[in-house]
Amino acid sequence: MQQDNGGPQLSPCDRRLGLASNGASVAVFRPKVDEISLLTVNRNDTASGSGYMVAFAGQKYAARSLPIMFADNTHTITSFTLVLEFSGGTLQNLFWKSYGCNSCSGGGNICLNNTDCAVPNSKCQENGGSGCNIGIQLAFSGTDKNLDVLNSWYEVKNLRQYSLYTLYSNLRDTIVAPYEKFF
Repeated sequence: MQQDNGGPQLSPCDRRLGLASNGASVAVFRPKVDEISLLTVNRNDTASGSGYMVAFAGQKYAARSLPIMFADNTHTITSFTLVLEFSGGTLQNLFWKSYGCNSCSGGGNICLNNTDCAVPNSKCQENGGSGCNIGIQLAFSGTDKNLDVLNSWYEVKNLRQYSLYTLYSNLRDTIVAPYEKFF
């Protein structure tokens, strides 16, 4: 892949990008292929205004998703699905999948941009409410090097109706939250 300036698409871990000096945060995950993974990115600072994120896959050089907004000045989107699309075992694409606003009811959630449920920043942890951590359901589609079909994308698609992230988030809050002050 190429950067906008025609150069190689660098991994976010490559120091030549200078992400840290630009105030960017980097979270690293190593999921297993074709297993549903729920990645959680802790976000305690909602005062920094709007934010976008991109997903990278690769080591020295990387494939990159398009940027996606996770927060504006007043709201945070807390649930995302990232699909890694393979063909014959080679990564072809990283894309964000949106499911609309059908699950926005209750809890003060609102529909943002007619595509995503968002939590008002005023309800985030720093203001005494629940956290605005970002949950990313990771799924795989396409075929592996043996041309076997990767199934986790279909599993995530079917599980969305049960709000997997909400279930995980509530469980995490129940188990981990009482001990966070010690870490």
